[in-house]
Amino acid sequence: MNETAWIEKARQGDDTAWQALIHAHQEPVFRLAYLFLGDPDDAEDIAQETFIRAYRAFERFDSSRPLRPWLLQITANLARNHRRSLGRFWTALQRKLQKDPTTDPDLESRAGNRIQAERLWQAGRQLRPEDQEIIYLRYFLDLPVSDAAEAAGIATGTVKSRTSRALKRLREVLEKDFPDLLTDM
Repeated sequence: MNETAWIEKARQGDDTAWQALIHAHQEPVFRLAYLFLGDPDDAEDIAQETFIRAYRAFERFDSSRPLRPWLLQITANLARNHRRSLGRFWTALQRKLQKDPTTDPDLESRAGNRIQAERLWQAGRQLRPEDQEIIYLRYFLDLPVSDAAEAAGIATGTVKSRTSRALKRLREVLEKDFPDLLTDM
């Protein structure tokens, strides 16, 4: 069954259809919230709130459009509000490797990649929130320009110009504070 059919069934009160839609979009919604907030518990709360809000507003959703950008727009708005209301800066990504180093021969390689990814994320956090958002939508979630525009609530041309400026600013941050990441890329 295609997404349009699931949407129609969900609008008619079919819980199975609504659950199928949640399952199809749960991961990108959580990932975007996590990228905004940097905390898995907060991201999970935002993801749940996204689906609650979407369910309440589902009758107003234009089913001729894709569902994911609409959900991501709700997610982005909730995450921005959450971050603003707490008045805090994002925390750095910190997960400890849980495997025993003696049982994992690729541990050093994975640890190096993880450190590099965390440092790149830290470099991105030095950008303005608008720049961070466009980079997350375009590159972390791999959204096409049209979907990123809808999720951010801006025109496609604006996505393109913001992406270009954000990447330029990111390169400047990397050159200044993380030059070793440029040589590794």
